[in-house]
Amino acid sequence: MRPVLILLLCTGLTATAQTPAIRTALKPTVAATATQRDTTFVDAQGTAHITRIVPVPDDISPEAQRSVSQEQPDAAPPVPLAQRRKGTDAWQLTARDAWLKLYPATITNTSIAGVPVRVIQPAKADPALQGDVLLNVHGGGFDSDSGSYTETVPLAGMTGIRTVAVLYRLSPEHAFPAAVDDAIAVYRDLLKTHRPTQIVLYGTSAGAILTGELASRIKQLGLPEPAALGIFSGFGDFTRAGDSGNLFTISANGFAGPIAPVHVSTVLTSYVGKTSRRDPVLSPILSDLHGMPPTLFVTSTRDILLSGTANLQRAYLNAGNDARLIVFDGLPHAFWYNSALPEALEANHDMANFFLEQLRRKH
Repeated sequence: MRPVLILLLCTGLTATAQTPAIRTALKPTVAATATQRDTTFVDAQGTAHITRIVPVPDDISPEAQRSVSQEQPDAAPPVPLAQRRKGTDAWQLTARDAWLKLYPATITNTSIAGVPVRVIQPAKADPALQGDVLLNVHGGGFDSDSGSYTETVPLAGMTGIRTVAVLYRLSPEHAFPAAVDDAIAVYRDLLKTHRPTQIVLYGTSAGAILTGELASRIKQLGLPEPAALGIFSGFGDFTRAGDSGNLFTISANGFAGPIAPVHVSTVLTSYVGKTSRRDPVLSPILSDLHGMPPTLFVTSTRDILLSGTANLQRAYLNAGNDARLIVFDGLPHAFWYNSALPEALEANHDMANFFLEQLRRKH
């Protein structure tokens, strides 16, 4: 996977947070103009004005060090959505093939309840878990698909469980709750042939946000909750931005690209549509979180959604749920997409082991 890929795939999460005035005013920083020392000043309103020189951690793998060590400018023209979708689709085919070399599987494009899906059947299926299913809602900023292969092939292979990726309707053509409705339709259909304890629901980035929304919507509808949830770099609150949103970018090293103040009212506007940001499904942290399934949260220290992931995990924990959090040091948003990183394999194994633990204890 090329170092620039995550900036390409997931920029939809923050693109609307950058105002046109900020975009056009920025000029790329180059080596000659980059800061050479740390500075900090906190003003009377408590706003910190800082510059920091952050070296690559020496305790991450050599592969990860190379991945985050690419020279990249901090300003670039925005990429049109059609171009980004085309690039994302092309990249995902390459990433799919890389994962399939490690975890062979048969992939079928079909539909469930009228919703298009991808079904990933691992070559080495676990007979003891043949009735179970992993239900994925992919990442990609809600306006593209960066994860229906990268989030499914490795986990299907590692667990030996059939995996279904929901190809939900995307924004801006379809605003909230279209994606929620599509995933709920698939979940309802799976409940006709599976016990809820045989289903795991999970996603990365936009898919992680959607997973939290789905869990709250499932409870709201009175449907049985799945066996477990996987919320891998997301958030559950559209009304506020945490520190990480103002510190990092969605890039292959967490720092490349324009860093500008996050204005909550303009984040993911094409997905939010006309829905109130305080809607308890759109922002599930504002809903009743008691009785949620065991949930694994995964993020990293250079992840723009670090704060959002940690905040939602804490809310789950405070509601009395089994909510576990794994944070990887020195790595950026959704690094587990990259099959070349040892840490990506480790993260996927953590996810797979958690899912297997929850499914086996409920058999």
